[in-house]
Amino acid sequence: MKKLILTIMATAAMFGCASTPKSEATPAKVYMTTDISAEGLVRVYEALGVEATGKVAVKISTGEPGGKNYLKPALIKNLVQKVGGTIVECNTAYAGRRNTTEAHLEAAREHGFFDIANVDIMDAEGEIKIPVKDTTHIKYNIVGKNLATYDFMINLAHFKGHAMGGFGGVLKNQSIGNASSRGKAYIHSAGRNEEVAKIWKFTDDQIGFLESMAAAAQSVHDYFGNGERIIYINVMNNMSIDCDCDSHPADPLLKDVGILASTDPVALDKACLDIVFNIEPTEGNDNGPLLERIASKHGTHIVDYAEQIGLGSKSYELVNID
Repeated sequence: MKKLILTIMATAAMFGCASTPKSEATPAKVYMTTDISAEGLVRVYEALGVEATGKVAVKISTGEPGGKNYLKPALIKNLVQKVGGTIVECNTAYAGRRNTTEAHLEAAREHGFFDIANVDIMDAEGEIKIPVKDTTHIKYNIVGKNLATYDFMINLAHFKGHAMGGFGGVLKNQSIGNASSRGKAYIHSAGRNEEVAKIWKFTDDQIGFLESMAAAAQSVHDYFGNGERIIYINVMNNMSIDCDCDSHPADPLLKDVGILASTDPVALDKACLDIVFNIEPTEGNDNGPLLERIASKHGTHIVDYAEQIGLGSKSYELVNID
């Protein structure tokens, strides 16, 4: 792992993630530990030097019942309780066991999240529109109404593949994850539709979808004090090619890597992509299927576009805290 980290720091990534950053600002710091444990998660949070204060939302994926790769309560418990956080989610826009508040709460309870903290389905009682800077596709972002009740957000994402986005990290967790059911339909359709029942009729614009996710992620970043009251963490374990929203995900073919954190979501997702791209396949550690999934969905475009609209920078310094 140490050799891999040095390789990431010294070389550019492959498969479309190696473009020279436009920004000449000081590279964002991305902190990393290979200790995927409750203690490791707290340490990487503390390394950021940003204290979560006030009413804290911890945005995770509660995981579609049937799946098993989502971040487990035992892993996130210490961090959530350290900050006095509330686990937050929004209902899905597809048929399943998280598309209604009642079913979603039951799923969260089954997965053990109520054992460690309160759980808030933020669009249970409605939604609000928040402004976006980039209006190329979406003209606003439709998020769960209860987002407005929080002072600080910890975007705690599980880094893995995704059937539609290619991969899912903090950018997806922030955009699709905070969107209400209608907001999800709006982003997936690149601003052409807000009707959940018609979501799959408006999913033909892949680039527009990725760019809409970037714009929505930026709106949430800006909502929390232009990024002053939000931090980002990616956990790189159980990395299937499928998302935690899949009730029957493919088995992970990659070995667990670690936990990474930053105040810059673009730098963080870029660092995680670089790690995956630079893995040398060995028995029991095959990055090929995930690379194919990302390439087939033009997944790295969200990082490129997020930098282009000013959400963050792809230039980063990886700091190993082990």
